Amino acid sequence: MLLTSAARSVSVAQGFSRRAASTIASKYSKAVFGAALAKSPATLNKVATDLSGISNAIKTQPEVATFISNPTLSQQEREKGILTLLSKVEGTGAKKDQASEITKNLLALLSENGRLGETEGVIEGFNELFAEHKGELTVTVTSAAPLAKDVLTRLETTLKASQAAQKAKVVKITNKVNPTVLGGLIVDFGDKTIDLSAQSRVTKLNNVLTQSV
Repeated sequence: MLLTSAARSVSVAQGFSRRAASTIASKYSKAVFGAALAKSPATLNKVATDLSGISNAIKTQPEVATFISNPTLSQQEREKGILTLLSKVEGTGAKKDQASEITKNLLALLSENGRLGETEGVIEGFNELFAEHKGELTVTVTSAAPLAKDVLTRLETTLKASQAAQKAKVVKITNKVNPTVLGGLIVDFGDKTIDLSAQSRVTKLNNVLTQSV
């Protein structure tokens, strides 16, 4: 019920910006995390395993990625596709491990609301909440090119001294490459983003110039 009521509140029209889409995914993430946490620690771990399997299938199997991102499918086609996706995650025969009802409910709601395209964002948000629950802080540093090991080490030392990191049991730092980032870095941790890119400074300058005209 927790998952259903929360997700229904975001059944809205298409055509949102990336920021709005991210907000929608976040609401589903919080709903599924809350539902699993309320059930039991074992259920929470099972949902985390399910979602990890789904994420892996999307990244490694083109047909799954195509299915998730196709907004033109009928409800019947989406339902059939979800069953196929779950069968890939659950496995077969003696090794078959049934997905949690909460995981199934999540996929059904995403499908019903025309939001299957948000699946990866929902999983990413869930993983952040799950890591926080375990006392982990995941810091994602986005740069135009891979950062050298010594640069990452210095960043890690600086970040671990921050107030947010000191509250965490474990700090994990990952380097994400995005060629569109113009110089500098973008640092994401928890619900915070620190934009140190040149593009950010150019945007701010353009805004000032526009307002001055």
